[in-house]
Amino acid sequence: MSAFWIFVIVLVGLALWAVGLYNGLVTMRQRAKQAFADIDVQLKQRHDLIPNLVETVKGYAAHEKDTLDAVIKARNLALSAQGPAAQAQAEAGLSGALGRLIALSEAYPDLKANANFQQLQGELSDIENKLAAARRFFNNSVAEYNAGIESFPAVLIASRFGFSPMALFDVGEEARKSLDAAPPQVKF
Repeated sequence: MSAFWIFVIVLVGLALWAVGLYNGLVTMRQRAKQAFADIDVQLKQRHDLIPNLVETVKGYAAHEKDTLDAVIKARNLALSAQGPAAQAQAEAGLSGALGRLIALSEAYPDLKANANFQQLQGELSDIENKLAAARRFFNNSVAEYNAGIESFPAVLIASRFGFSPMALFDVGEEARKSLDAAPPQVKF
């Protein structure tokens, strides 16, 4: 009789352990999904701001049509990208196009002094900072989740319950090169 109760206690203990492990993996996966949703919010704000920025620049630099068209094209690609990897690649292209657009302000002093342009540029800078923070949080959440499903003993049950690795939000080699470049010079 006592062997039976020991078996039941061990079985209940294993069941509780498996439930706790499963719930922990679900929590980490949900945290990573929420972090990606936070990135989406910042990207939407960025995408909504870009047409206003382009319209402001159009008034001062009408003959810079190629640069303006490149920004709009990159924005549209970024809006249609699906999944972290595709979005990261599209956003890297958009960041490059936005950099060229902001660089136009150096060639047009009136544009640089325009209050609307300055406000939009400030908002874009703020969004970029929030976006960088959201990307860091997402990548941290994904790394924690991926480590959780690959760690022993979770690895024994993770794949059976549909837990698969998630991709990091990688900005890509081209964007990384521009981030590693010298910081912009501020001139007064």
